[in-house]
Amino acid sequence: MLKIIKRIFAWWDGATAGTFWEIKRRGEFVFEDDFGNKYYEERKETYDGRKRRWVTYKGYADASRIPPEWHGWLHHMYDERPNETPLPRQSFEKEHIPNLTGTVHAYRPKGSLWRGGKRAKVASDYEAWSPDA
Repeated sequence: MLKIIKRIFAWWDGATAGTFWEIKRRGEFVFEDDFGNKYYEERKETYDGRKRRWVTYKGYADASRIPPEWHGWLHHMYDERPNETPLPRQSFEKEHIPNLTGTVHAYRPKGSLWRGGKRAKVASDYEAWSPDA
């Protein structure tokens, strides 16, 4: 029962029931990426001659979880789907990783509050003014 209620109201955790129904009615499934995101394309062209494209996220809706090649396809930067015509990889490119900010895997430098707030003193550290000094 909770899963049904979550599907109706929780837009941040996957598609809501209304969005899911609209995509199923008007869209056609295209591909599912390594992160579990599903990509859809509208069956007929819109007024500007292009087909609308969607993504439904697996889990929490975070745009940084879309790989760059699929981002380009969603925004009509190119017509070929990345699963059919992969983009050439450059030697300097790294594998895509989503934004980890706010997760347990986020970067926490020395001195951050999440690591105890202790860091080495530096010359530019602030010294509070004291009227007795």
